[in-house]
Amino acid sequence: MSRLHVVTGKGGTGKTTVAAALALALASGGRRTLLIEVEGRQGIAQLFETEALPYEERKIAVAHDGGEVHALAIDPERALLDYLQMFYKLGSAGRALKKLGAIDFATTIAPGLRDVLLTGKACEAVRRRDKNDRRVYDAVVMDAPPTGRITRFLAVNEEVAGLAKVGPVHNQAQAVMRVLKSPETAVHLVTLLEEMPVQETLDGVAELRAAGLPVGAVLVNMVRPHLLDEDLLDRAGTGRPEGSAGHVTDALGRAGLSHADRLVAPLLDQAREHAERVGLEREQRAALAELDMPVHELGLLGEGIELAGLYQLAADLRDQLPPSREAA
Repeated sequence: MSRLHVVTGKGGTGKTTVAAALALALASGGRRTLLIEVEGRQGIAQLFETEALPYEERKIAVAHDGGEVHALAIDPERALLDYLQMFYKLGSAGRALKKLGAIDFATTIAPGLRDVLLTGKACEAVRRRDKNDRRVYDAVVMDAPPTGRITRFLAVNEEVAGLAKVGPVHNQAQAVMRVLKSPETAVHLVTLLEEMPVQETLDGVAELRAAGLPVGAVLVNMVRPHLLDEDLLDRAGTGRPEGSAGHVTDALGRAGLSHADRLVAPLLDQAREHAERVGLEREQRAALAELDMPVHELGLLGEGIELAGLYQLAADLRDQLPPSREAA
């Protein structure tokens, strides 16, 4: 069973929203999840209508049946200080380096170091156990970088392990990659039923698989409902079939609308546009189906994203996800 859920997606697909909803869904059944932000945008705090996330883990939400969602915004500088203390016992010397600006310099200039720290912190949370040797978190959800950067972001530890042949850096990088390439990890890709996001999803899955990283599911966000049945869709897609205008005029008149004839042409145009959109969406669904991986759909929220809407998305996801097993 996957414990680390990495959520990526093209910009504008609602990646952060879906990551937050997934964390809530995975907390169902009284479970405990950790939601991690790595890009420093504080999008998670905005979604949960809470103050900016600190580097320390704290509870930000309760699932509908009592589960808990904790959250953390990873600061690369603080993560590097933790790393220096963990492996080199620098303590106050590490804090002195921060004051001198050496920490900021290292995370900016050292190739891949920032990504190593971010992925390392997430994997540490996955492995962490309490004094009773039980997992502290049943699941960890990472709001990760966009699809175009996700493979390099996750695979950077492999590069670091190759550069540092021995020592703590090598061992840490190898430990992180063991988690990232194991069944404990699943990389989920958020998309819309539009050509560009779907194509980027197809490319992203191919890159992840080529790198040996485990893909999880495609999460299709902002799915709009179909307003017409199959027969009406077929007729609307042909433009203005013979007799449609008269039928629409009669129906509007029976509904009590005055000047119904003025509304007919715009309504038929909207029906045609709707039919065209449904056809394009079906083409994108067919493309995603060729990936041979789970596809879950989340409906478009008419009122926009607020806390109630986030819980609704979580409920929709929970109904589609496979049943959770108890933590070991």
